[in-house]
Amino acid sequence: MTNALMSVLVPIGIAGAVIALTCALVATFALARGSAGLAGGGIGLWIVGAMLSMCASFANLWTPVLLSLIALGAALVAGPLLRVALRRRTHPASTSAPESSSHVVAATAERMPKTRPAGIAASSVTGALPVVS
Repeated sequence: MTNALMSVLVPIGIAGAVIALTCALVATFALARGSAGLAGGGIGLWIVGAMLSMCASFANLWTPVLLSLIALGAALVAGPLLRVALRRRTHPASTSAPESSSHVVAATAERMPKTRPAGIAASSVTGALPVVS
C-alpha cells in the first residue's frame, strides 16, 4: 500500500514544486515591474503549488517542499532588488538642481488653453453677471 501511495504522491509533489517555481518567477518579474496585481496572483498560485508539493513529503521526499519555499523567499527578495536596479539604470541620478515650483507652475500655465468654452459670454469671464434676454 505504501508503494502505491508513493507512486501517486511523489509525482503530484514534483508537479506542485514546478508550479510553485513558475509562480515564484512570475511574482519576481511582477515585483520588478511594480505590478501588484500580477504579483498577488502569482503568489496566490504559488500557495497552491506549495501545497501540492507537500504531497511528496508523505513519502519522505522533502526536496520539492524546500524548493518551493526557497523559491518564494528568493522571489520576494530578488523582485524589489531588480526594481531598484532597473529604476537606477533608466533614471540615472542627475546632478542638476530640481526645478523650482514657480517654474513648474509657469510652464503648466503656458500649456493651458487660453480659449473659453462655447456659450460663455465675455462678461461672465470678467466677473460680471451675464445678461439673459
